[in-house]
Amino acid sequence: MRILFTGGTGFIGTELQHKLLADKHQLVVLTRKTEQFANHPAEAIAAISSLDELANNEQFDAIINLAGEAIASQRWSPKRKEILLNSRLDTTQALLDFIARTEHKPECLINASAVGFYGDQGDAEVDESTVPNPDFGHQLCASWEALAQQAAQHSVRVCIVRIGLVVGADGGFLQRLLFPFKLGLGGPIGNGRQWMSWVHLDDLTELMLWLLRNQKTQGIYNGVAPRPVTNNEFTQILAKCLHRPAFLPAPAPVLRLALGEMAGLLLTGQRVHPRRALDQGFQFRFSQLEDALLDII
Repeated sequence: MRILFTGGTGFIGTELQHKLLADKHQLVVLTRKTEQFANHPAEAIAAISSLDELANNEQFDAIINLAGEAIASQRWSPKRKEILLNSRLDTTQALLDFIARTEHKPECLINASAVGFYGDQGDAEVDESTVPNPDFGHQLCASWEALAQQAAQHSVRVCIVRIGLVVGADGGFLQRLLFPFKLGLGGPIGNGRQWMSWVHLDDLTELMLWLLRNQKTQGIYNGVAPRPVTNNEFTQILAKCLHRPAFLPAPAPVLRLALGEMAGLLLTGQRVHPRRALDQGFQFRFSQLEDALLDII
């Protein structure tokens, strides 16, 4: 396949890029870091800094859209919220504009989203049909998804992956936790009862490849492992894998003071089930958190 790829230099995108190249796909990566691709064979991968560089007769079999500013890297000021939203909507709108003008429409669009779409769901089990709780996370994801779904107007098959907490080496939220936990300074967050819907990076990228290959797939898919854990369980399992104690909690009032509204990402959660992927035959390699962490650590 010839694939147009945004977000291909991020934590998830880099791993997916490697797998796509290993499968002999040809990639055109939209990136501000075009110099990173100077040493790649031109027949395998090319880098562009703007979709305006693509002619109307360019032909792609698929588009993968993972582009967007990291949601938890800074406190959520009004300006930061605007940046988070625009970083997703602007790129997606540009892709829609390209699809509209190109003579050869792609067969599918694989678009990222997040389990934050559901908002705080307490202890209720969540699947793709769950009614969301409308907080900022939901509003961000819902706006992004609604725009991506417009590609269907051009007979493009749209698959949206609501991604959970991705555990993998060399990036993601796990890298932020390893240092304090290795020092024995880890512990539960708040009361520790909030749910964490996690997924191994390998399983997440395999799910995206499965959606790419399987033309019968369409719509929303939860990109999470089948067995979520509470924050208390996550803390104890990570400490066990590192052979360290974990008894220093992060109190909720301190987090709210330090992070403001963004503290909700840590103090609330969703017990998400990947129902549609499982029902349609996708198999996760890592269903148990301990197996996933041991594989990475």
